[in-house]
Amino acid sequence: MLFVRAAGPSDIDALMELAYLSGTGFTSLPEDRRTLAERLELSEASFAGSVEPVQAWYVLMLENTETGQIEGVAGVKGGVGTGRPHNSFRVVTLAQYSSAINTRFDHQALVLVNECSGCSEVGSLFLRPGKRQSGAGSLLARARYLLIGANRDRFRETIMSELRGWFDEADNSPFWDGISSKFFRLPFAEADRMITSTDGQFIADLAPRHPIYLELVNEAARNAIGAVHRHGVPAMRMLEKEGFTRSGLVDIFDGGPTVTCARDSIRTIRKSRKLGVSVGVIESNAPVCDMLVSTGSMSAFRTIRTNVVLDQDNVVLPADSADLLRLSEGDPVQVSPYS
Repeated sequence: MLFVRAAGPSDIDALMELAYLSGTGFTSLPEDRRTLAERLELSEASFAGSVEPVQAWYVLMLENTETGQIEGVAGVKGGVGTGRPHNSFRVVTLAQYSSAINTRFDHQALVLVNECSGCSEVGSLFLRPGKRQSGAGSLLARARYLLIGANRDRFRETIMSELRGWFDEADNSPFWDGISSKFFRLPFAEADRMITSTDGQFIADLAPRHPIYLELVNEAARNAIGAVHRHGVPAMRMLEKEGFTRSGLVDIFDGGPTVTCARDSIRTIRKSRKLGVSVGVIESNAPVCDMLVSTGSMSAFRTIRTNVVLDQDNVVLPADSADLLRLSEGDPVQVSPYS
């Protein structure tokens, strides 16, 4: 059985393995042990409630109970752009008109903005190859929303997510090659590493200050603006199903899109209920519901998918599900329909 749990420092080897598997352009999973170890330490402190909500970074692990193997990882940031600005490009239309020749031109351009401050972020969703078609991705992705829903006062009113941009078959980013590399003058891999292993000052120092007219950009780079990596298409579909929509912002390195949704409008959160636990045997003729169930406690956060019986104030869980969630009779839980 698969379950999602809070991550901590002891997960470093598993997280490093997933980082190597994630490949080029997965900025939130750098192949850097020190960076990931620091993130896991921050995750432990975040789940313990010992850091300010806007500084928190919650890392979630998808674990197989039969093998003990970590099958995937996801994350939630309490706040974005609260210290160093979180820069993006916005695609805008600039109109020019000449009365002398009675002609108007509309130009599309990229403009550097810092519009994500005040958002929380869901991201870092990655599954081992072979697990992406088993429903594991939905369990892991939606566990993030249950974490937010159970602790709404620790998260912002708008939730954002950045998707990995388009890379060609040779693992090159047309957006980077055609646009961003002209300003940063670094190999993509080096710039990607510096995002997570430094304070990002080089972005503030070197990012373009003036609009970039897209007529001056090659076709491959233009086509990559807002395009999702082939491996990110399922993640995009899941986000859209939850109510996320494109914001018009794209990543300044690979051109991937940023999507946003109001926290309380996210489908999994909107349809969730907080109930008490009853542990018992579910009879074969009982009206069972296929549900996501998460603990009410942040410090011991866990999520599973299981069949339950619901009544007005309680949810009946099978004993094995209650044990996996480490719940006892009467403990608070959050439930949301799986379908």
